[in-house]
Amino acid sequence: MKQIVIKTPEEIVKMRHSGALLAKVFAMLDEVIVEGISTMEINDRAEAFIVDELKSRPSTKGQYGFPYVLNTSIDEVICHGVPSVSKILRSVDITLEHDGYIADSSKMYCIGQITPLAKRLVNNVYESMWQGIRVVKPGATLGDIGHAIQQHAEQAGYSIVREYCGHGIGREMHEEPAVMHFGKPGTGMVLQEGMVFTIEPMINQGDHRIKQKKDGWTVVTRDKKLSAQWEHTVAVTADGVEILTLRDEERQAGYKERY
Repeated sequence: MKQIVIKTPEEIVKMRHSGALLAKVFAMLDEVIVEGISTMEINDRAEAFIVDELKSRPSTKGQYGFPYVLNTSIDEVICHGVPSVSKILRSVDITLEHDGYIADSSKMYCIGQITPLAKRLVNNVYESMWQGIRVVKPGATLGDIGHAIQQHAEQAGYSIVREYCGHGIGREMHEEPAVMHFGKPGTGMVLQEGMVFTIEPMINQGDHRIKQKKDGWTVVTRDKKLSAQWEHTVAVTADGVEILTLRDEERQAGYKERY
């Protein structure tokens, strides 16, 4: 297993800046994403904004051979959805690199008329993510994070995707540790100040089992029921957690940068 990369205070400053820039990408997309827009147009608008306006690099593009700047998913797609000129949106997962450090975040968009059951899933997954975030502090464990997420989701009747997880992040997109979204309290790696990782639960309306499509990227629910995902990049602080990718609408809704 690779060694955990503990970030220095100076590195956290740079990652905080990357996270703030990524939040600006979502703020721009909030004005762009409307009913009927294609996921390819969203991809192109995001790339132009990141490169031309923010003078940064869309770090997903070229990662493992992926040719686009973001993942776009609809309905039963769990993750790694490929932009298309013919598909409209459900969620956007974007990474951004600035000054050598990467931030990663995902946001759900409810476009047009959606069912109450779909809205309930979206809201539960968002709160499940926050349940995991709020337990992050030095001395807590990865199992504590996974358990908090799993408990909140399963109490509502949903299932946790097992095959994909959060991950350490910094100069590399994927660093140690792997952050599972299920687990037992008190188990797994003990968190320490300076660790930076993503929390990004993928939660299904039905069964947790998955299937990969023939494009080699897109992952869907095996039972074709809905899936949802939210994601933030977080840093372990001396006494809690800092959300590096927090967006303005979340601050306005009462969510804080630090817990």
